[in-house]
Amino acid sequence: MPAVERTGPVHTPAAREEHTVHHGCTRLRGVAAVLASASLLLSAACATDDGGSAGTGGSPTPPASSASAPAASPSPSADLPPAKGSVEVVSTLTEDLDSPWGLAPLPGGDLLVASRDEATITRIDGTSGEKTELGTVPGVSPAGEGGLLGLAVAPTYGADHLVYAYFTTESDNRVARLQYDESKPAGQQLGAPDTILRGIPKGSVHNGGRIAFGPDRMLYAGTGETGDTGLAQDEKSLAGKILRMTPDGEPVHGNPSADSVVYSWGHRNVQGLAWDARKRLWASEFGQDTWDELNLIEPGKNYGWPEVEGEKGEPGYEDPVAVWKTSEASPSGIAYAKGSIWMAGLRGERLWRIPLSGSADKEPLAAPQAFLEGTYGRLRTVAAAGGDRLWLVTSNTDGRRAPKSGDDRILLLKVR
Repeated sequence: MPAVERTGPVHTPAAREEHTVHHGCTRLRGVAAVLASASLLLSAACATDDGGSAGTGGSPTPPASSASAPAASPSPSADLPPAKGSVEVVSTLTEDLDSPWGLAPLPGGDLLVASRDEATITRIDGTSGEKTELGTVPGVSPAGEGGLLGLAVAPTYGADHLVYAYFTTESDNRVARLQYDESKPAGQQLGAPDTILRGIPKGSVHNGGRIAFGPDRMLYAGTGETGDTGLAQDEKSLAGKILRMTPDGEPVHGNPSADSVVYSWGHRNVQGLAWDARKRLWASEFGQDTWDELNLIEPGKNYGWPEVEGEKGEPGYEDPVAVWKTSEASPSGIAYAKGSIWMAGLRGERLWRIPLSGSADKEPLAAPQAFLEGTYGRLRTVAAAGGDRLWLVTSNTDGRRAPKSGDDRILLLKVR
């Protein structure tokens, strides 16, 4: 029986978002030849379990529309990140958010944030932090790990003001688009949902939920296997997959099957999507009892679940690029900035930095490095804010941790 996440206190060893207790430190695939300083960073990234308490991804500016999968482009060696990075909390943009999950930057610098349990979308002024509720998304059925999850703003937003949302209903998970009309009164600014993809299996756990537009201007969605592990290996099921579709929800030329939105499979619960400077897709994923993962996603590849968890080197399955003991991560959203992937940790209560090599090799430049450990509690979503800035969303009002005054909040970070 698969391990599960729960909305209340964890009572059994199988309960999962909080993971079974293990000890150990972060591991990388084949980092035998990394810089000498990487070994020091690896030691620093190790953590023992203390009993415990998630697109949006920073993709480059989309090019002209393309129906094919994004092709990797070279990255100048001058753009390589340092082996050791840094994080500075510049400011707290806003506080007192209720179960925030998805985050979507708007043109001009403001943010849209989704409340998982309230099923509302709120606009946050990117300078003052002032909140304006757009409205409630009809049809959302919050329960367990389901509800109003990922948000994405269409590349054509300037012309059509379309906002995309991934959410749980009484019968399934689905992706819909809603028109945002700023001229209407607060609370009444969302149009009726136009469902573009329905029938993604739902469960009390492992609903996935992250969505993001890629450099190819196509929409990607990470799904979970809902606790039914066999669905991850069923290529006909939308569960336990990364999906790639047109803005209308149709399969894209270049997908593994011409009549399917399935892009990759063998996933347990995809929680983060981001593209690097080479336009490569990265995804974070919950493991079960042993290893959480960061994967480099390629179309048509099988990422192993439930046959493989972590790095096994088994033929037919793709190994992760980096893995973490479950007590150190419970990875949620990821973003790309300053040559590194930045990954938010829920149970791990820290922000991970994974510096990329900038070459065709998928091995990281150095070992992952942890920041903000335990400072702000559970971390749900991270999004690129331009240049060396990131938005970071906490997740302490989701029923798994006693919130503190001001929870939940959005932080502005300066990173290196």
